[in-house]
Amino acid sequence: MDYNVVGPALVLGLAMIGSSFGCGIAGMASHAVMARIDEGHGKMIGMSAMPSSQAIYGFILMLLMNQSIKDKSLSPMGGIGIGLSVGSALLFSSILQGKCCATGIQASAKQPAIYGKCYAAIGIVESFSLFAFVFALLLL
Repeated sequence: MDYNVVGPALVLGLAMIGSSFGCGIAGMASHAVMARIDEGHGKMIGMSAMPSSQAIYGFILMLLMNQSIKDKSLSPMGGIGIGLSVGSALLFSSILQGKCCATGIQASAKQPAIYGKCYAAIGIVESFSLFAFVFALLLL
């Protein structure tokens, strides 16, 4: 078995799974809210797409890890360690970001003036994904 692709596949797969769950959670909230309000649907859809960013981080890391393993600057076991740990961080942060987006969508429907403020909590959760992404880059 070729272990060279396991780490890159882990980081990509876990990030994609998390983003799917996060966008699904937020998307369900946006559908419920859009059925009750007459305008501002675009803002709800935009907020529900926020957890997709972790999929982008996972994709970039997959490409960079794959190249580092080919260049022999990263061992396959090191890639598995990075893929599992960073992929898990991306998975959980995107699911929790989806939950933050869902509550932000619901709160904005009740009080539209707080829409922008809801991005503070969403951004804080996003920062943990960015930290994991940057730390992985430092390890490559």
